[in-house]
Amino acid sequence: MTMTICCAVAALFPVLGSGAAEHVGVTAAFKASSKPGTPGAIVVTLAPLNPAIRVNEEPAPRLKLDPDQRTLVDKQPPAPTRLASFDPETARYLDPKAPVSFPVAWAPAAPKGPQTVKGTVTYFYCSKTEGWCRKGTAEVEVALTVPIVQAP
Repeated sequence: MTMTICCAVAALFPVLGSGAAEHVGVTAAFKASSKPGTPGAIVVTLAPLNPAIRVNEEPAPRLKLDPDQRTLVDKQPPAPTRLASFDPETARYLDPKAPVSFPVAWAPAAPKGPQTVKGTVTYFYCSKTEGWCRKGTAEVEVALTVPIVQAP
């Protein structure tokens, strides 16, 4: 019989992005699943820094994990091939208070214990008052702890 000893630590990290950093604040954290053996998620908050800025619902924000990391496996469904309109008059927007969740799972050979995982979040945002839409990217970094399994 085995027993899981540790869970994940959810830590928020503010991140810097491209020119979007002046318009959208981005934070990320790891959220462990409440059910053993099921994937957790990286949750990202995209907070407009100006009330005129809104983050688009479509195309949906995407997370790309650093290909060199060996801790997490991306469990996101494939990105749709159809691109949404970037017209600020017709765009739909995310709730700025609700984080976006990106499902992940432990990699089979994940190193046990405390880890840091990096990735890049890509999102689109618009200014309805100024009539423009742009692509934003932000580098994110999350601290987590890979569970340690011990025999009794």
